[in-house]
Amino acid sequence: MIAAMLLVTPLGHGAPGTAKQLATGQSEGGDLVLRCGLLINGLLDEPLADQLVTIQAGRITSVESFDNVRGKITDSAVMNLSGFTCLPGLINTHVHFDTNPEDAADYGIYARRTFGQNLRLILDNARTTLLTGFTTVRHVGAWFPDAVYQARKLIDQGQAMGPRILTAGPYLTIPGGGGDLTFPEIPPDQIPSESQQGIASTPAGFATRAEAAILAGADFLKVIASGAVFSIGTEPGAPEMTRADIEAVVKVARKYGKQVTAHVHSDQSGQDAILAGVDSLEHASLLEDDTIVLARDHGVALSMDVYNGTYTDTVGRQQGYPAVFLERNTATTETQRVVFEKAYKAGVTLLYGTDAGVLPHDMGGWQFTTMVERGMSPMDAIRSATSVAAEHLGLDSDIGVISAGKVADLIAVRGNPLENTNTLRAVEVVVKNGFLIKTSNALPQ
Repeated sequence: MIAAMLLVTPLGHGAPGTAKQLATGQSEGGDLVLRCGLLINGLLDEPLADQLVTIQAGRITSVESFDNVRGKITDSAVMNLSGFTCLPGLINTHVHFDTNPEDAADYGIYARRTFGQNLRLILDNARTTLLTGFTTVRHVGAWFPDAVYQARKLIDQGQAMGPRILTAGPYLTIPGGGGDLTFPEIPPDQIPSESQQGIASTPAGFATRAEAAILAGADFLKVIASGAVFSIGTEPGAPEMTRADIEAVVKVARKYGKQVTAHVHSDQSGQDAILAGVDSLEHASLLEDDTIVLARDHGVALSMDVYNGTYTDTVGRQQGYPAVFLERNTATTETQRVVFEKAYKAGVTLLYGTDAGVLPHDMGGWQFTTMVERGMSPMDAIRSATSVAAEHLGLDSDIGVISAGKVADLIAVRGNPLENTNTLRAVEVVVKNGFLIKTSNALPQ
């Protein structure tokens, strides 16, 4: 019989499906054998047919043709995914777990939520994200970094379900800038102090804030080089942090062996961030051709949320987003998609990033189709969320690829995502660290 209960629980752990099994500790994984109808391993240009993936103690021990092992194993030892395509666990390089899209209709909610409510929201969004196939995320800044640190700890300890989280901690931003929790709906005396941890106005101040973020537990740093599209009182994309400010942050990051990502819309702030030495740009909506080439030549990756403008335009109107937000969204969506097309043609490293928080956390897989529609090959789109993202984040020795020795993070979708990227919107099987997190009710028996 082929069923979901093939997970072999290590000694001392609870029954399959318990929170303890969801720890990110790579030595605590389970045992599993999967037969994949197709397998996209994250490296090869073509999928492999009918592959058997064997997992022991949370790591992949072998990947081989099913024909090579036929007769050596029993059907009862194998989860039959012959009608599915297996892929490495997905990586999203742009998420915000402490916010939901509908919060844009009432920013005052950020002053009303308690620490406990923020933690619950983060954990709920983390669980949803994992179940949609994203086993690793880069959490690019938060208004509530302490709650994110606590959520990461609970997930790492196996007390909550979620992807492994790399977090930037607080936004590093100027007073009243795109990363400052300053809105008309929130009186100044009610702005939570937790949200003010990254605010500075000089290079020296930013260096101090950057070091404090790292010492508090940040895995990398996030600078707001230019204003957000969804902001009050500023022009979308207007430069905010200076090149000297960003350089001060980069210097601190390098001291601790950390990366820096920059929130960028304007061309000028994109240039400043690249020349200051950042590792990646988010959004990059208004980059000119020369700056795209500059990013390529400096090895700076782009994480571009090229789908969620569609979501904001259609759903934002229904949910009552402020008119200024909708206007700004319209003004930047198509422009950003053209930049994406140019960057791909120029050979810039493109990372899968959805700005989850503006986009609902259960829609993380919707962007693949937009990327392909705007000129990216389906295989490159998948790599942007697997091997390419893992390499950029410095995690490629463990994740991003399905091959012997890697951590057993993988997903399965029905059909072939190279022929129809919409299949990635409905991930039916999720394995993290060798533990079966989610299975389809439609698996063959």
